[in-house]
Amino acid sequence: MADFHADELIAQAHAGHVLGGTPAIRPFMPEQHRLFFAGLPYLLIGTADAAGAPVATLLTGAPGFVQSPDATHLAIAAALDPTDPAVGSLVPGAEAGVLGIDLATRRRNRANGRIVRRDRDGLAVAVDQSFGNCPQYIQRRAVEPVPRRPGSTEILSALDTEAEALIDAADTLFVATRSRDGLREGGADISHRGGRPGFVRRRGDVLTVPDFSGNRYFNTLGNLIGEPRAAVLFLDFASGDLLVLQGRTEIDWTGAAGLLGAQRSWSVTITGGWRRRAVVPLRWSDPEPAPQLARTGIWAEAEGVRS
Repeated sequence: MADFHADELIAQAHAGHVLGGTPAIRPFMPEQHRLFFAGLPYLLIGTADAAGAPVATLLTGAPGFVQSPDATHLAIAAALDPTDPAVGSLVPGAEAGVLGIDLATRRRNRANGRIVRRDRDGLAVAVDQSFGNCPQYIQRRAVEPVPRRPGSTEILSALDTEAEALIDAADTLFVATRSRDGLREGGADISHRGGRPGFVRRRGDVLTVPDFSGNRYFNTLGNLIGEPRAAVLFLDFASGDLLVLQGRTEIDWTGAAGLLGAQRSWSVTITGGWRRRAVVPLRWSDPEPAPQLARTGIWAEAEGVRS
């Protein structure tokens, strides 16, 4: 078993849920995780850019494009798009947070480590940490391949109307973080967040995300204690667009302004980002809401505005 790092323990203490030093985080992938990754048609990866700030992307391929040759390695046979601003950071030696998530079954597993190979065949990641997450707050969506002609990559210095509309309607996002430098158990990570449409509050260039009750590991919030920069990724499930935003975060441990089901929240002040049009050759069905959503609210309701 791997230990929680120091900032994760601090986050647990802030939340009143100290789990101790031996969570179900393994230094290898169990067989069921290895098989799970091999069956996916998409994979999320977080790493750090040249300035040390988290970035995120989504890679795709036919099921089997991810393979696990042994219990501590993932081989990802995906074409790396040179127009993706995150791809330049996916180099040997770089931290890598890997999230495998099957929206159709609400199953997800994480495998974090470092990139050990990059070539025309894709990437290989040496895994230092492997762990599963519960299915809570995942909207069930079936997926199918669809041919797309990838469009432009647009660099954003601020949110535009299109980005605002995607965020306001979102029921799913992914957040890439990394631990502060010098933590032996740390590195890059990418995680899922879900809620009812409207669960992300947008005020100017500040997005606020509620923290609903989960596995109580506090991997994301622990990372944000020591390294407050983060990247958030929004996927347009219909068009295949990706929106990635970078910024600096702040955690509110005292609550979430009356938002039903939220125990705390975190905010990210957007400093930049990019939109990649039609780059995901997959199409998802309309969502079947996660059963836990009945116990959660949206910001408009918390602030007394019915939408």
